[in-house]
Amino acid sequence: MTKYTLNENYKINFKEFLLDIKNYFRDNNQTIHKARNELKIINHSGIDTVVKAFKVPNIINRFAYSFLRSSKASKSYEYSLKIGDFTPKPIGYVEFYSSGLLGESFFVSEKFNYDFTIREPLLDKSFPNRDYIFRAFSKFTYDLHEAGIFHNDYSPGNILIKEISNVYYFKIVDINRMEFFDTFPMNQKTRAKNFSKLWANDMILRIMADEYKKYYTCDERFESQVLYFSNKNKKIKNFKKRLKGIEVND
Repeated sequence: MTKYTLNENYKINFKEFLLDIKNYFRDNNQTIHKARNELKIINHSGIDTVVKAFKVPNIINRFAYSFLRSSKASKSYEYSLKIGDFTPKPIGYVEFYSSGLLGESFFVSEKFNYDFTIREPLLDKSFPNRDYIFRAFSKFTYDLHEAGIFHNDYSPGNILIKEISNVYYFKIVDINRMEFFDTFPMNQKTRAKNFSKLWANDMILRIMADEYKKYYTCDERFESQVLYFSNKNKKIKNFKKRLKGIEVND
């Protein structure tokens, strides 16, 4: 059994592509990321797409995704529609079932031709317009929050940046873990916490917090909260690395 949803804007050219996605994916060698899930760039009907193949879940999650909650592919598509221009354009998703349980699943979006991720300026002290990028990113984060969007994996590799005539445009990806504040605004503590997974140093975080405060009315604790949550996240991650025997540079 196959379940799929296709964006109305792509129905003319992409139904066959979506239903035959396993063959398109297998025959393509343009992998851009491969870990738990795999992403490939596949051109179809003159459009570069990014196809995300989700790892087949374990038997418990296969049952849960089949009967109790939406799959990761489904959430990626639904959330893309919900957050609009903050993420690359969604094309559709497809789920393949065997014995009534979810097996393989894929999410397809248009490729966003970004120039770099936020990781590069975070790590490279000589990166051009570095401070300006951090301030533009902070304004983008504020816009996300004002739209009621909290990205639970707001990490460097998931923040794409395109520069056009010294203007920086941002998109977020890997969005199947999101929280939405639809009925009440996001509070100061939650906003500060959203910077924690950037793995940025305190100087950079102070720049971001300073810029954020230009748009958001907050009390004097905001900067210290941003630093607190960031350092807390680093301590937790480093502790886990030490348990695995991985050397950590504090």
